[in-house]
Amino acid sequence: AAMNPAAPLEDQLSLVGIVVVSHSADVARGTAAIVEQMVGTSVPLAWCGGDPSGGLGTDVAAILTAIETAWSERGVAILADLGGAELNSAMAIELLPPERQSRVVVCRAAIVEGALVAATEASCGSSLEQVRDSAEAWQP
Repeated sequence: AAMNPAAPLEDQLSLVGIVVVSHSADVARGTAAIVEQMVGTSVPLAWCGGDPSGGLGTDVAAILTAIETAWSERGVAILADLGGAELNSAMAIELLPPERQSRVVVCRAAIVEGALVAATEASCGSSLEQVRDSAEAWQP
């Protein structure tokens, strides 16, 4: 990845963040643990799962918090497990400040494998588009 000499140093050094959104807190936590074990901690990473009462589901407010936690000026790639998680992730993106909305994408990929591939790509300094494309291109 070419560095942009006009960009501030912190932007040049930042990596795309990864957010894992699952209907299950256990699945989200476990996926994040696999990513950290395999890729390390250089990539900004956050996860959320379950509904506010502790049951299965997703929560827009929790997704927003996870995006903030993993925020990078390079952007954030979200990996979600089921349609409702994708829908709530899209709703969370719409609630972000307008200047951030275009820098957050939902990847259409298997949650565990997609998160691992996306984080690996991000760790190389790749762009948000490259991170999303690599996650979406992964095939078993």
